[in-house]
Amino acid sequence: MARPTARYVCQSCGAVTPKWAGKCESCGGWNTIVEEAVEQRPGPAGKAAVGGRRVALVPLKGSSEPAPRTPIGIAEFDRVLGGGLVPASVLLLGGDPGIGKSTILLQAAARLAGSGAKVLYISGEEAIEQVRLRALRLGVADAPLSLASATALRDIATTLEGERDIGLVVIDSIQTVWLDTLDSAPGTVAQVRACAAELIRLAKSRGFALVLVGHVTKEGALAGPRVLEHMVDAVLYFEGERGHAFRILRGVKNRFGATDEIGVFEMTGHGLEEVANPSALFLAERRGHVSGSAVFAGVEGTRPVLVEVQALLAPSAGGSPRRAVIGWDSGRLSMLLAVLETRCGLSLAGADVYLNVAGGFRVTEPAADLAVAAALASAAADRPTDAAMVFFGEVGLSGEVRMVAQAEARLKEAAKLGFSAAALPRRVGGNGRALALPEGLAAWEVGHLSDLVARLSGDRPSGQGRSRGERRAVASQEGAG
Repeated sequence: MARPTARYVCQSCGAVTPKWAGKCESCGGWNTIVEEAVEQRPGPAGKAAVGGRRVALVPLKGSSEPAPRTPIGIAEFDRVLGGGLVPASVLLLGGDPGIGKSTILLQAAARLAGSGAKVLYISGEEAIEQVRLRALRLGVADAPLSLASATALRDIATTLEGERDIGLVVIDSIQTVWLDTLDSAPGTVAQVRACAAELIRLAKSRGFALVLVGHVTKEGALAGPRVLEHMVDAVLYFEGERGHAFRILRGVKNRFGATDEIGVFEMTGHGLEEVANPSALFLAERRGHVSGSAVFAGVEGTRPVLVEVQALLAPSAGGSPRRAVIGWDSGRLSMLLAVLETRCGLSLAGADVYLNVAGGFRVTEPAADLAVAAALASAAADRPTDAAMVFFGEVGLSGEVRMVAQAEARLKEAAKLGFSAAALPRRVGGNGRALALPEGLAAWEVGHLSDLVARLSGDRPSGQGRSRGERRAVASQEGAG
């Protein structure tokens, strides 16, 4: 039976199907399946490969030095990488268009080149003069940086093979690079996978660090096959809102360092500047004694970050109340609203709920439940929370408040910024020992969400802490009496 000469590949997720379809069954994307030619490989089918060399086997136990690192010189960037670039490592950087990917990489490349390393910046999206104009605006035009504009993989590979002692190579972006042996267009799954594999092979064999810039889809995920994320050593996302000056470099994968680490930058007229104390920056415009506001003591990677959570309740004009969320999970907000109404007696079903994490920051950890609940309860009672208090803790479906990780780091950050109180779960760490409070910081232990609602409302609501069925039973008994 003859081998098939074509296959159908989804350009969003990389799934392969035997025939064309309008919708991809793997990712649900419409009109993303494209026909691609199958690369013919010589050799009999169904037989194991023979003639290879024997692979050396070594014991698991051994002595090896930690991977050497080359600091870039930008502290926030080095923090996310775990201390700097590792030779022969491959980094994938993604982000929305115009968020600042090329800006931060040009600054990093210029800083590294200024320290004596040989750096090559290859742009496939911009001409050389455009890159020079950006460098002039950023004030790095005098950096000893080698620049090129190319998209053909053969030309790029030949150039890299002919250079010696390369420290860093930046490819901006991988979706623009194409290989002439493939019939598909640049940016397709086959082209991205083949070009990335060849560039990664060169980086591993020649020993230079490689940074690939990747486009993202409208959902915010990296475009192209997910196998690309598995091929590289580190995956970073550059996040931020267009209306805010803050940019967050977030690590989601790092074979040489911690994941979920963040670096905070501020976009200025002269490029991206580091933010050494993001907590103070996120709270700089906070106004105390305003209802619907609470300060959340969070942790991103190893860094504690304090942000303001804002909530607003408004009467619903229609029969279907609106739930608008910025910077938090909308599904978790729905769960928390249900707990507040069912377990704590708050009536929120007829109100439009608007929740916002100030500063364009996105919170992903469940420890923000208590801060969000405090903001909602404060908005419902129209009474402000304590301006000198921070909140953190996970809320369960029964209304109980559970302990979260790295509580001591959160408390130390709160005390450093001048907060004098913290609302938190029972002060017991993961190993059973009591948490040590920083000097001058008082703790309020919240065992159940009803305690928080009672404190913010000034009195205990009727039926608070009971389930909806229990409240109905009590009401029926009072009516019968």
